[in-house]
Amino acid sequence: MQRSALLSLFSLCFVSLTSPLSLLYSKVILGIDVLREENFAPLKGKRVGLITNQSGVDSQGRPTRIILQKAPGVKLARLFAPEHGIEGKIKAGDDVPSHKDRLTGLKVYSLYGDTKKPTPQMLKDLDCLVFDIQDIGCRSYTFVSTMILAMEACGEAGIPFYVLDRPNPLGGLRVEGPLVHPSWKSFVSFIPVPYVHGMTVGEIAQMANERGFISHPCQLHVIPMKGWARWMTWKDTGLRWIPTSPNIPREDTPLYYVVTGFIGSLAGLELGTGTPEAFRLLATRGLDGYRLASEINALNLPGVIAIPRIISGLYGIELQIDPKTPANLTALGVFIASRVNKMANPSPYWRSSLSQRNLFFKVYGSSLIRTEFSSYTSVQSIAKKWNNELSSFLSIRKNYLLYPDNELTNEKIIIRKAKKVKALAEPSMD
Repeated sequence: MQRSALLSLFSLCFVSLTSPLSLLYSKVILGIDVLREENFAPLKGKRVGLITNQSGVDSQGRPTRIILQKAPGVKLARLFAPEHGIEGKIKAGDDVPSHKDRLTGLKVYSLYGDTKKPTPQMLKDLDCLVFDIQDIGCRSYTFVSTMILAMEACGEAGIPFYVLDRPNPLGGLRVEGPLVHPSWKSFVSFIPVPYVHGMTVGEIAQMANERGFISHPCQLHVIPMKGWARWMTWKDTGLRWIPTSPNIPREDTPLYYVVTGFIGSLAGLELGTGTPEAFRLLATRGLDGYRLASEINALNLPGVIAIPRIISGLYGIELQIDPKTPANLTALGVFIASRVNKMANPSPYWRSSLSQRNLFFKVYGSSLIRTEFSSYTSVQSIAKKWNNELSSFLSIRKNYLLYPDNELTNEKIIIRKAKKVKALAEPSMD
């Protein structure tokens, strides 16, 4: 019995020592927490406008808009909401109405509808504008676009702009995909950064303000986090994930959004949106899920597994991806889009309307993705096409980084490898 107890204790200690890296490091202190530590000094005596939503909270989950409303010497005067609204419940692409906020009683001005940039009237009598929203680290998500236009409005109005920085849930080391071609600039691809940029909103704000991404640079102040490093994905931060929008329900959803988000612009695809499995599922009429899963697994990408599934009555796959995988996830997304387009009958691309195809190109950043539909290519060859522009971007990016890029541990990260689908193909899908 004593030997058994000792073995159990040893096992418990071993598990504790080899548990995820997030348990080995203190929790990240967010920009809003740092601002409070400073007793809100930068905002004292100011009438403040706040761009935020339900994801704008401190490390304990308390809404930033409540914190600033109660902050001594700070006058929170009005609120502004991005896509999905201040509570994050409005469907993607739907206009956000201006309304009264239930938490603060303040008026919320919409920045997603007919007006996407704060007007002079909206900024009237404000001494500054503050931005506190959780981004997902992928260029096609519109929160950064909202921030950039608000910075421009503040530059024109001559008032300071404050960014309360937050983690990039994909980490700060993953940089992938194409940059935006100027002719395809849109609200879903607003600034010339890669599809996955590996930057926080504060770092992007600095780059945008100094690199001419906006026509009128503003008086920018970034309140940085404490304790965040570039190797951290969301799980490593110790912070609780709050869904940033209806289709980003979990802390790992941004990872899957990178892979399947842009193909979702095409017709007839089921991506699991509206469920906890959003973007990790992919199915469409005429698709052979077993074949697609086998081809993905045959790529031997560490930490990437595809499993055949029936999804809403359609044949398809489920993806399982380790957040620390070294695989190029944007290139994997292009590869999957190419294979789905060839396998499915009818093809999602050719089923799509002109407006759907244009949105597809806007999200991706150009129409060059069409070339991947005409040839069978590897993930590596797809990624190689971006090397030159990514090298140039990384050289520029390093001037605006606020956090260390070295890993703080020598521990090896164990990443699962894909299993063959053959054993799964035996049961009938009927």
